[in-house]
Amino acid sequence: MLTRANRTVGDDLAQQIPGVLRAALGPHWEFMADGRHFEVRHPHRGTPYRPPRRPPSWSELLDSLETGFAQDGAARDACLPLRWGRETELTISAVQALDPLLKDGQPRTYRSGFLPQPVVRFTGRRDATGHLKDGFLTSFVNVSRIQRIGSLDEYCAILDGWLTVLSQLGFHARHLSINGELSSWRRRQVEGITLRFRHLGRTLGDIVLLWNSEHPCRLAVDLGSGLERLAWARTRERWHQLIYGRFAGAAPPATLDAIRTATLLLGHGISPAARGAGGITRRVVGAIDRDTARLGVGALVREMYDYWSLVGVLRAPWPEIARAIEEEVCL
Repeated sequence: MLTRANRTVGDDLAQQIPGVLRAALGPHWEFMADGRHFEVRHPHRGTPYRPPRRPPSWSELLDSLETGFAQDGAARDACLPLRWGRETELTISAVQALDPLLKDGQPRTYRSGFLPQPVVRFTGRRDATGHLKDGFLTSFVNVSRIQRIGSLDEYCAILDGWLTVLSQLGFHARHLSINGELSSWRRRQVEGITLRFRHLGRTLGDIVLLWNSEHPCRLAVDLGSGLERLAWARTRERWHQLIYGRFAGAAPPATLDAIRTATLLLGHGISPAARGAGGITRRVVGAIDRDTARLGVGALVREMYDYWSLVGVLRAPWPEIARAIEEEVCL
């Protein structure tokens, strides 16, 4: 439960955000507040959007992000291990790099700067039939900027820098908006304030101001999006076509998603097991349609292997991963 003093810290920070953000972004934005709800929009937001004639490759998009963040002072750092084994079996967000600072009372973080972090989550939104909705995957690249900061000014400057990075990717400011609630939330010993950014009404991600509830001076920022979601918003392609390319109609969506995720897990040495992280691998492989797997999964595994290799070195070669999937499916 929040103490009165800590509620004041969160409320004070939240109430300061509009003014500090206005100073950081300059006069070319409209600021609106309705009670606690806060929104920033561009005055020329009604202009048409034109997707690129040639969509960037995954590698080109990642390189552009790395360059943009580096120019804003956030060099690329190494990914966290996919096997986490603390509060979660697997890494589910780049924000876990801030655990020493926000949870353990230590003046350090595991990582800092730009982090294209592969993650596995089972919280994606689903339709009435149980299938993942467009924009959601069990595994994806969490594009993040995570670091310790010293002030609210630095937090807003990072958001301003992110808008510049997005502009370099081809997202014009007039199609972007920022919104959130001017109030803080708390999960155990961590508190935060979340602002979300959208492109033409489609959510791209969020920027979260974070601090330790007992030590509010320990401030950090977690700016997060998804590599796949950024590409989806930029190109306006159909979701499954964007993610799976020539394999989009080759198997049921749940099977495609499971093979994609199993490739990541097995590539990081997380073999099927009865419990723990290996139990997650077994659960994922169990979602693969057996009839589809009878013809082999090698071609799709190789495609997904190349994708995951963009953000980190995989331990096992793709033929070994394909063999492990096919053997597990046939059990």
